[in-house]
Amino acid sequence: MLEIERKYLVKSLDFIQEAKSIKRITQGFLNTNPERTVRVRISGKEAFITVKGISNKSGTTRMEWEQKILLKDAQKLLEICEPGIIDKTRYEVLFRNYLFEVDVFHGENEGLIIAEIELSREDESFEKPPWLGKEVTGENRYYNSQLSKISFNKW
Repeated sequence: MLEIERKYLVKSLDFIQEAKSIKRITQGFLNTNPERTVRVRISGKEAFITVKGISNKSGTTRMEWEQKILLKDAQKLLEICEPGIIDKTRYEVLFRNYLFEVDVFHGENEGLIIAEIELSREDESFEKPPWLGKEVTGENRYYNSQLSKISFNKW
């Protein structure tokens, strides 16, 4: 239930040709309190509800609980989410045996591209792909819950 993750900006679209899967994602937040974020997500034809706890000091680790739910339930829950629905396309890219999830945002967050990598340890090292840019792990404004409140185009 612990999620160890690092986030990066993406400096080129070269990852697209390496993608092993592509999904459109719509998500909203029932609660954006950093101590207990509650997210509803529709990813393709699947839907999930996720609860995330507050991040540790470095921003790499936090508690995460996720449960698959019915698509129709997720659609109803999105109707009561806080304002600021997130719309993005996720590319799953395998690089040197590590899976990067690269999100290309649409709508109010158009122009923002973030890559995330989940690790088994906070201090785990990995080779960075050439399209990976500046690390933004722990910078709150890059959390989807915060992007739903203050979009990238309003920074």
